[in-house]
Amino acid sequence: MFVQFVLTFIVLLLLRFIIHDWSRKKAVSVPGPKPLPLIGNVLMYAGQNPYDIIDFVSGLKNKYGSLFRVWIGNRLALFCTNVKYNETVLSSQKLIRKSELYKFLVPWLGDGLLLSTGQKWFNKRKILTPAFHFKILEQFVEVFDKQSTILANRLRSEATGKLVNIYPYVTLAALDIICETAMGTSVNAQTDVDSTYVKAITELSLVLTGRFVKVWQRVDFLFNLSADRRRQDEIIKVLHEFTTRIIQSRRKELAERAAPVGDDDDGADIGTKRRMAFLDVLLQSTIDGRPLTDKEIQEEVDTFMFEGHDTTTIAISFTLLLLARHPEVQERLYREIVEIVGNDLQTPVTYRNLQDMKYLEMIIKESLRLYPPVPIIARRFTEDVDLDGKVVPEASNFNIGIMHMHRDPSLFPDPERFDPERFAPDRLLEQTSPYAYVPFSAGPRNCIGQKFAMLELKSTLSKVIRNYKLTTAGPEPKLTMQLTLKPRDGLFIGFIPRA
Repeated sequence: MFVQFVLTFIVLLLLRFIIHDWSRKKAVSVPGPKPLPLIGNVLMYAGQNPYDIIDFVSGLKNKYGSLFRVWIGNRLALFCTNVKYNETVLSSQKLIRKSELYKFLVPWLGDGLLLSTGQKWFNKRKILTPAFHFKILEQFVEVFDKQSTILANRLRSEATGKLVNIYPYVTLAALDIICETAMGTSVNAQTDVDSTYVKAITELSLVLTGRFVKVWQRVDFLFNLSADRRRQDEIIKVLHEFTTRIIQSRRKELAERAAPVGDDDDGADIGTKRRMAFLDVLLQSTIDGRPLTDKEIQEEVDTFMFEGHDTTTIAISFTLLLLARHPEVQERLYREIVEIVGNDLQTPVTYRNLQDMKYLEMIIKESLRLYPPVPIIARRFTEDVDLDGKVVPEASNFNIGIMHMHRDPSLFPDPERFDPERFAPDRLLEQTSPYAYVPFSAGPRNCIGQKFAMLELKSTLSKVIRNYKLTTAGPEPKLTMQLTLKPRDGLFIGFIPRA
């Protein structure tokens, strides 16, 4: 009798849970595939290749429209390309919490600017903003030029006109740039193939990508049992030890330079007497009157490293691919560069030179429209949100489809066509909303480093185009997404020396 009572109680409890779950699902008035009780839409992911996530989302968007939902068990996820709804979310001062998928980065990046939220995020944003002042960015142009020159020299042996995978070359150049600007330290990624730090960055990227590809590893319990978890911990230890060592060395150097050592001390003003890395700004910053701890600084430096090399690699590589496909655009760009910098390949570009490259800026913006390095950004709602009468409950994950929105014909006519003139000053008013084009996100949580990125892109791209004529392009790359856009099998172009 007791066993029967217990079983009956369990069945009733389960039935009550199913009814509650089903009622909750029915209450969300957003179109999407029909969910099943308890498991939601999990079954439709069976057999899906994780590499095909962009095509998978495109199919759902075409079927259900600019706002649709799926249920992963009892968790609600929405995907949106509606500009009005996206503006509601992106412009909000409250809806700034990142979605759950970003948790994979926590062991490496901790509570840095990318992953923090609430007051902690506001404090970090406030202290980091001065690091991107134009006077500091201007000092980085020398680094951009030096590293892009190394890139151009490394490409010379490949300049035969045959197709070359440009992606790994650009990756190492971007890594050298962000290391030197973020930490003030050269890791020589382009020339030192045995660099421990460079190897660790590369390996960690593969492990993190694996958590997307191996769907079962998205469950923390299963990932923690895997060899990949142990390998991740080893790699992160290497990365953290490296940045901690740099921070402590830089902190000691800063203290020594601040000490009164005589009237001839040429380092009294670190901001003007020597090039200042982002690390130096962090070392001199305070929160509520106290200096940042080494751990807090490490989190921000690691965040710069992640965001600063992966996204710029993608932007540079895809822009080169587009220039190889459009020789008339490439030729006009080359004429602009020569007019500004001259014919001498040894002449370094200046901050003013980069500012004057207006057509290059239009090209970059159009490339970012077609291939935004972060094709989807996501928030986790911390309160119920009303989207034109559609109430989205708290704890929902809201995904903003940047790449899909950028290719919406109602926002960008003939969207698949590469047309830098879309961003000519006299045509910018054609955009229906400032939230229709958001390669750097928008609102209070927009990318703090977008001016830095634009200068780096201009410097690197102009250096390559000054040195080489891009002659051919490979097939359209297969696109995939692991937080950032990735060419699954590389990006191939052919090029020959201009001189």
